[in-house]
Amino acid sequence: MEWGWLLLRDAWWSAIAALGFAVLFSVPPRLLWGCMLGGAVGHMVRTFCMQMGLSIEAGTLLGAMAIGLLGEWLARRTHTPALVFTVSAAIPMVPGAFAFGTMLNLIDFSNTPDAGAGQVLLWQAAYDAIKTALVLAAIAFGITWPALVLRRPRPVV
Repeated sequence: MEWGWLLLRDAWWSAIAALGFAVLFSVPPRLLWGCMLGGAVGHMVRTFCMQMGLSIEAGTLLGAMAIGLLGEWLARRTHTPALVFTVSAAIPMVPGAFAFGTMLNLIDFSNTPDAGAGQVLLWQAAYDAIKTALVLAAIAFGITWPALVLRRPRPVV
């Protein structure tokens, strides 16, 4: 029962965040619901995958693929580009905590006089930076994959 509430709460706040980014990017009001739906579904898939034991990278990849598939479907239904739905839906999945940890560890590294502690901080910063890069790559690949697979090329003639 607790998983259900966790997923619903996660979907709600992700939908609100996606709505905020959609408004920021001037998405037409008639399409805001699709951005909210994409944000909710994608983040909910990622949270569910992480609850099932997958890493954040794998969960993010599956969540971004869900956003990409939903964005392609909504684009066909509403006759708009899929990026209208996918970009604002995927931004709440950006790993801000890992990026912040990278910067914080680099700042602490520059201020520490102890070489041993500095080495630990540098390794932690590298770990957080690599994790951030992998999650961002998973978002990028997950969003673009459905477009590459599902879009049928038109004949030249």
